[in-house]
Amino acid sequence: MELTPRMKQILQVLLKEPDAVSVKNLAEQIGVSRRTVQRELESIQTPLKAYELTFESKTGVGVWIDGSDAQKARLLAVCSAGDDYDVSNREERRKRLVLEILKEKGLRKLYYYSSQFGVSEATVSADLEAVEGWLGRFGLFVIRKPGSGITIEGSEASYRRAIRAFISENIDTRLVREAYGAEGDAPVRYDSLKKSNIGQILNNDVMKRVMDCITGIDHDRVLTLTENSYVGLIIHTSIAVNRILKNEVIESGGGWEHSVTEDEDYKLARSIVRMLEKEFGITIPEVEVSYICLHIKGAKHERIQWADEEQMEFETRKLQQLVNEMIDVFDRGQAYLLKQDDEFIQGLLAHLQPTLIRLMYGMQIQNPVLEEIRLSYPQIYANCERVAHVLEDYTGKKVPEQEIGFLAVHFGAAIVRLEGRQEQIRKVQAGVVCSSGIGISRLMCSKLEKMFRDRMILTAYGKNDITPYIASKVDFFISSVPIEQTDAPVVFVNPLLNEKDIDSIRRMIYKYERMPKKQKAADEFSLQLEEINLVAAQIQAIIKYMDLFKVDNQISFGELLIAVAEKMSPYPDRQEMIREDILRREHISSQIFAEFGFALLHCRTGGVIRPAFSVCLTKDLGPFVHEYLKGIRTVFIMLVPVDDNVKINNDIMGHVSSMLIEDYAFMDVVAGGNKEEVRDLLSRNLKKYFNQYIARL
Repeated sequence: MELTPRMKQILQVLLKEPDAVSVKNLAEQIGVSRRTVQRELESIQTPLKAYELTFESKTGVGVWIDGSDAQKARLLAVCSAGDDYDVSNREERRKRLVLEILKEKGLRKLYYYSSQFGVSEATVSADLEAVEGWLGRFGLFVIRKPGSGITIEGSEASYRRAIRAFISENIDTRLVREAYGAEGDAPVRYDSLKKSNIGQILNNDVMKRVMDCITGIDHDRVLTLTENSYVGLIIHTSIAVNRILKNEVIESGGGWEHSVTEDEDYKLARSIVRMLEKEFGITIPEVEVSYICLHIKGAKHERIQWADEEQMEFETRKLQQLVNEMIDVFDRGQAYLLKQDDEFIQGLLAHLQPTLIRLMYGMQIQNPVLEEIRLSYPQIYANCERVAHVLEDYTGKKVPEQEIGFLAVHFGAAIVRLEGRQEQIRKVQAGVVCSSGIGISRLMCSKLEKMFRDRMILTAYGKNDITPYIASKVDFFISSVPIEQTDAPVVFVNPLLNEKDIDSIRRMIYKYERMPKKQKAADEFSLQLEEINLVAAQIQAIIKYMDLFKVDNQISFGELLIAVAEKMSPYPDRQEMIREDILRREHISSQIFAEFGFALLHCRTGGVIRPAFSVCLTKDLGPFVHEYLKGIRTVFIMLVPVDDNVKINNDIMGHVSSMLIEDYAFMDVVAGGNKEEVRDLLSRNLKKYFNQYIARL
């Protein structure tokens, strides 16, 4: 009797275990039901005879294989080799059929796949019909030739798109990570990969050697690839090498490969190809260099790569301008604040670089959380559909919904952070009540303080202590006894505080820590007056200390930052802070807008103690000459301090920022170079803002 794939799985576990194993444990290790294991064990005795081994079982102990170590090792080698998978798993079988088709690309008879997968030709034919729809999505079509077999028609680019999509949908990257990242002997490291659905279909020796070549390259663009992108590159390259080793012709890309720029990514791809040619003794066609280059460009990286501060590439500048346009389209009202989120800007830039490559070359990407994003964040997704139009105008290509979903993840996270910064979180005041205020309430206070020490202030009360004055001081009560109606809400709990009670208290804390502290009407008015005075003082300081200064037309960007810092503060240590903070912000997203003719150098910095706005022009009011500043005539500097007034400061500066774009009269006045005229118009605009602010109160 031949060993079935399932039986091989069972035997591998039993042969490796030194002691008896329960049927339940055996089923869990294989990932099937106990009944399935018991059914296989009923017929396992017969094939064991050929290896002079016996199957043993004992109630309450478990099952095991009895015999010599040599025979066990012999059987284990047989069970570990070959193509083990569950024939009855239709979904898995069809995935394997798709990959076999993508890998081979040639004529095959149904009998070939029938013997390969251990099923009938009728089953293979049905599977083939089922996968035709998937292949058709990528421009691949099944052609049946009576007497010859089947073949797939489609361009090389279609094959590559289908391979990338299959990799994204089906590869368990954990297995490949274990193979190339784990410590220990190589045979052990690659064992899990050999048994995976990829290792069983691909030549795992080829994959291992490809993996060693790629992981051996000490290059930032390889080292910073995310896990999925790293694995995709390995498998994509392994398939190409496999085909070349079989003397299959890799077609040209139809001419697109000539448009791939021979930049650093291209040089890296060529280095990879040279290593592979040396490793396998083959000649890899030039088009494969372009394919590997595109894979690197279209892959996600854990961090973005930046050019030298004085030599920032033109393409990077264009990308940063594109990000600003996307943010404006997403939500013009919050655009200024979103542009202050360094984490968001850097993440979006890192995501956008490979996204543009995928769009321009029609490369697919899977988004497993697309539906969840649509349902959970409909407004953010809708806004990102508008953002997608910006990318479509830029690339001339339709943006798939999968890409829109990933944009929604980035914008959604930024909105959550923005809302969190705008919320005023405070400690809540809670009263803990029991009959006397001495016993149970003290115990509850002790337990709650351990759990919520940083979020609430607790006071113990007896039932008879609750007065209108006490109720006016607390946000809510936590009580283990019935109490009369009060002005404050009450959470009734078990004295021992079970999980349900804790959850109710946690929800109440979340609610009240985001609400203003209870104040008397007079106190509220007093706080309001304080805020009005602060806004007025900040506006007055911006107007009073506004400066307009001029520099040489030939000044470099680095020299300009020194000049700006010296004008914004008289203290050397603060000047250095201003220079470094502006430079850091510029590296995240350039604020030099050649299309508008100005630069906007803005950041939050410890180099100033109040909001500051200034204007820098050239001495002859002409354009700057330096390459980095070429095309602009004006530099606006907007700095806000690192203090607790971030919301007010950003709101004021957001209004000024909008003025630069929307008020054409202001730009005309600035171009004239008269400081007092600029100050006068700035004052009128900020007066308008202040009136709007008062009206909102």
